[in-house]
Amino acid sequence: MPHHRRLSKDGFSLIELIVSIAISGIALVVITTTFVSQSQSYDIQEQLVEMQQNARAAMDIMTREVRMAGYSPTGASIVGVHYHSDKIHIRADITGDGDQNDENEDIKYSYDAVNLRIERDAKLGKQTFAENIQDFTVSYFDYNGNPTTTSAEIRQIQITITAKTAEIDRNYSFNGGYHTYKLTSLVTPRNLAY
Repeated sequence: MPHHRRLSKDGFSLIELIVSIAISGIALVVITTTFVSQSQSYDIQEQLVEMQQNARAAMDIMTREVRMAGYSPTGASIVGVHYHSDKIHIRADITGDGDQNDENEDIKYSYDAVNLRIERDAKLGKQTFAENIQDFTVSYFDYNGNPTTTSAEIRQIQITITAKTAEIDRNYSFNGGYHTYKLTSLVTPRNLAY
């Protein structure tokens, strides 16, 4: 007598199907949440790096130019730093032609509080120098390190830049959600009489 095997036509039960869909759904939610969290974290880190690079680059260029204040290869006496309470105004005779009218010889750095940026004004005109700047302050000191408002007595300039991120971090509760980065530099121009 032949022995017949009976084929099972049983499949998944409705309960098994619902449980497997629920487990798959939970796994998908966990993976999606992790991906979104990592993406947001990456965006925030990218903004922080951009903010710091922006502030450091602005400070580096500004300090290099301030150090040249009063320079004259002919030995002519130049008032290298002009006092302004809200900006930096430096002059030099880099080309040695006896005036301070050439490119990069008469430079002004000022703060545009409305547009949150530092502007650089030179012979080529006013240009945006650094963006997303929350604050920009300048202090002037004489040869004894005392604050001064007299241009001829200025021997050091303290520059402070506070940069901020371009976008809000929803997980950061301070400063309206903006991260900030503050840099301060005390610059001694090499060419001012000491």
